[in-house]
Amino acid sequence: MTIAKLTLVILGLLVVTVVPLVAHHSFAAEFDINAPITLTGVVTKIEWINPHVFFYMDVRDQTGTVVSWTCQIGSPSALLDRGWKRESLKAGDSITVRAYRARSGANFANARLVELADGRSVFGGSSGDFGPDR
Repeated sequence: MTIAKLTLVILGLLVVTVVPLVAHHSFAAEFDINAPITLTGVVTKIEWINPHVFFYMDVRDQTGTVVSWTCQIGSPSALLDRGWKRESLKAGDSITVRAYRARSGANFANARLVELADGRSVFGGSSGDFGPDR
C-alpha cells in the first residue's frame, strides 16, 4: 500500500469516528437540570424522527395566554423499548409533562416524564438526569 492510500484510509477512519461525536449534543449544553418545569396542555403535533422524537403542545400561562411549547424526548427505538407506542401521544391529547427547560429561555424543554391522556406516566428518555428514579 502506498503512503497516499494509507493516508486516505487513515483520514477516512478519522472522519467516520469523529463525525458522530460532533453530531451529538450534550444535555447540559442545551437544557438546565436546575430549571425543572411542569407543563399541562394539549398536544398539537408529534414527530417520530431520529435522533429525538419531538412533540408540540399549547399551554396556558399564568395570564391565560396560550403559549406553544416544543418538547424533546428520546429516540423512537428507546421510547418503544420503554413502552411507548406511536399512538401513545396524538394531537388533541391533554397531557402533563415534567421537563427541563432550555438554557436559551425559549419555549423548548426536554421531557422527563409524560402523563398521557390515559393516565399512565411514561419516561421520556431524558439523558440529563439518568432516568426516572433519580
